[in-house]
Amino acid sequence: MIAVMVAGGVAMLLAATTTPFLINWLSEHRIGQQISEDAPRAHAVKAGTPTMGGTTMVLAILSGYGLAHVGTGVSFTASGLLVMGSVAAAGGVGLADDWIKVRRRRSLGLNKRAKFGGQLAVSVGFVVIALHWTTVSTYLSFTRFDSTGIDLGVVGWALLAMIMIAGTANAVNLTDGLDGLAPGSAALAFASLALIGYWQFRHYLIYHVASSLDLAICAMALAGACVGFLWWNAAPAKIFMGDTGSLAIGTGLAALCLEMNLQLLLPIIGGLFVLVTLSVMIQVVSYRVFHRRVFRMAPLHHHFELAGWPETTVIVRFWILAGLFMVLGLAVFYADFLAVAPQR
Repeated sequence: MIAVMVAGGVAMLLAATTTPFLINWLSEHRIGQQISEDAPRAHAVKAGTPTMGGTTMVLAILSGYGLAHVGTGVSFTASGLLVMGSVAAAGGVGLADDWIKVRRRRSLGLNKRAKFGGQLAVSVGFVVIALHWTTVSTYLSFTRFDSTGIDLGVVGWALLAMIMIAGTANAVNLTDGLDGLAPGSAALAFASLALIGYWQFRHYLIYHVASSLDLAICAMALAGACVGFLWWNAAPAKIFMGDTGSLAIGTGLAALCLEMNLQLLLPIIGGLFVLVTLSVMIQVVSYRVFHRRVFRMAPLHHHFELAGWPETTVIVRFWILAGLFMVLGLAVFYADFLAVAPQR
């Protein structure tokens, strides 16, 4: 438990203390966010705000994870290193996207093919390493590796994993439209995974996740970095995390759930990200098929902005929703434990 706490504390401290230096450097070099013409008009004042803050988040995550193993007796595992490697790789794709935006002074970075290619490379790399060097189960899982009894096989699991990684990364990216919304919501999701990981460690005979403690450390490092960065990203934001941060934490969220055998629990724990993504999908389908918009603007948080809600009101209420989804996910996980524990 000490290692888990160290990971969160170190990551939070580093994210909170190193981000101001990045803000100053970016401001001195006039590197700031370009606001899309499609964004609400109120966002025009945010133009020029330093971006790429996800770089300090990724460094804080990796540092928190690494230092948690110093003097605590906890060993590095292939699963934990894979999650951290995936976070770093996805952050690299996001950094390339952010850098193109600021260099060319436009709201669009990598083209769709390049961005998709980068995400595909990250997800394929994760799948290959997970299947060959970690103890991940190929069963379709909800709360345990044997919760459904359905074996997807190598190919089926690989396809599901790639969809989950790309889908979750882009869902977090879509949610990162208001100051502090994405990191605050993600911190709650990662905190729940840290609790679940530690629970799996204490009850190995039920969950059979050999790397559960190390994965709990990964989750807490991610949570800590999100909270530390939130100090500077809370409205009014002094810096944006950009695609560097959103793709990194989205990939980390999916990678953790895959390694912890929580594939079907991910849409509950990350329920807010699902709602935001669904709002975009509904808007696109409705407009293309019926030539009508369901929402004033998508993603969903912009709809409420245009409905007259102040930005901070939208953020806090969405955080509350994220917290409710977190509690629901933990409740489902624990209810399954109570149902299974007496039998084992």
